[in-house]
Amino acid sequence: MHSPLRPHVLAVDDDPAIRALVHDYLSENELRVTTVASGKELDAVMARETIDLVVLDGRLHGEDGLQIARRLREVSAIPILMLTGRTDEADRVMGLELGADDYLTKPFSPRELLARIRALLRRARAQASVVGAIAQVRAYRFGGWELSVGLRKLKAPDGRSVELTNGEFSLLAAFVAAPQRILSRQQLLDLSRLHNAEVHDRSIDVQILRLRRKIEADPAHPAFIRTARGAGYRFDADVEAVR
Repeated sequence: MHSPLRPHVLAVDDDPAIRALVHDYLSENELRVTTVASGKELDAVMARETIDLVVLDGRLHGEDGLQIARRLREVSAIPILMLTGRTDEADRVMGLELGADDYLTKPFSPRELLARIRALLRRARAQASVVGAIAQVRAYRFGGWELSVGLRKLKAPDGRSVELTNGEFSLLAAFVAAPQRILSRQQLLDLSRLHNAEVHDRSIDVQILRLRRKIEADPAHPAFIRTARGAGYRFDADVEAVR
């Protein structure tokens, strides 16, 4: 019997052998697995089941994986792992641009597939905890500053309002919801998407530089947003959540 506590993975591939491989290996490793061959079948499963992650073949007959990834991302933040051929670099890039979270090339190692799925599920859980914290808070206070979540406004210690772009607000909201925690660039990207911010991997560092100029007394020697070399960034301040 399936345990309802096990993460539920939905795998979409029109190759029966791959569906069987994915189903058997993941089921043996504490995951609940449903496999389907098309986007239509995917829709039917998602209408009746709670799915935690989608493994999606990029080259399906009929509606292809890229089209499915696009429409999934329009309505959901569910983690998507794309499967692509070794020579399909364009599909990999397009899949990531459309909202896929990771990709794996065929033929693939079942152990690597499992490792990538577990990593995406961990990332989704971490993201959900921060999102849950943000949803329950009206404002955050730190070092004399106040960030109003609902009003999307930042007030300086001297009482003046400081204008923030959507990207800057999203990054600051992510930081103050998880003080003293190192957040990777990918986590910051994921959290920024929840606020519909136009933040991309290459612009994370630029956005943070601009944010430092607005909240740091000395942006060259930041007291709040500290760099964790090789890992990401940490918000180094005592934060009060106003509920």
